[in-house]
Amino acid sequence: MVTPNDLRKGNVVLLQGGPHLVMEVMHRTQGRQAGFVQTTLRNLDTGNSTTAKFRSTDRLEVLDVENRRLEFSYSDADGYHFLDNETYEDVVLPMAFVEDDLRYIVPSASYDILFVDDKPKQVQLPSTVEMKVVESPEGLRGDSASTTLKPARTETDLVVQVPLFVKEGDRIRVSTESGAYLGRA
Repeated sequence: MVTPNDLRKGNVVLLQGGPHLVMEVMHRTQGRQAGFVQTTLRNLDTGNSTTAKFRSTDRLEVLDVENRRLEFSYSDADGYHFLDNETYEDVVLPMAFVEDDLRYIVPSASYDILFVDDKPKQVQLPSTVEMKVVESPEGLRGDSASTTLKPARTETDLVVQVPLFVKEGDRIRVSTESGAYLGRA
């Protein structure tokens, strides 16, 4: 059990019967009133975000968390299968845990998976991913006077605006936060 003043971004707390990831922590004080901690929390079971205020006298239970680096293998009706390269254990994440990050999950790439009490709860994407361009129209000759962009579809069906020189088969780096083209890999 910890006090709200000890909460840090990335902690997982038990709140209302479910694990919640601490996304943001702000310490607030108001005039003569006692200070409080305002947090932004994401429910790891449902994916919903909420804000909560805690007084300094409240107690919260922090859950055991572990990040494991797993390689994405394939998907099927059961969910998304990740392989632990050390133990060769197959970890299956349900579609609900992966659907927001689906556009950035590339086969045979490794991702950090957040485990809470030895149960997988969330895929933690890197800041950039490498993807192969599978479809991109040819750039028009003479269109290089300005920074003209064209759409390109990647192997995960993500459509990214890229410069005219990017062709089918090229590998590009894409930001997982904005979905923007960052350069060739």
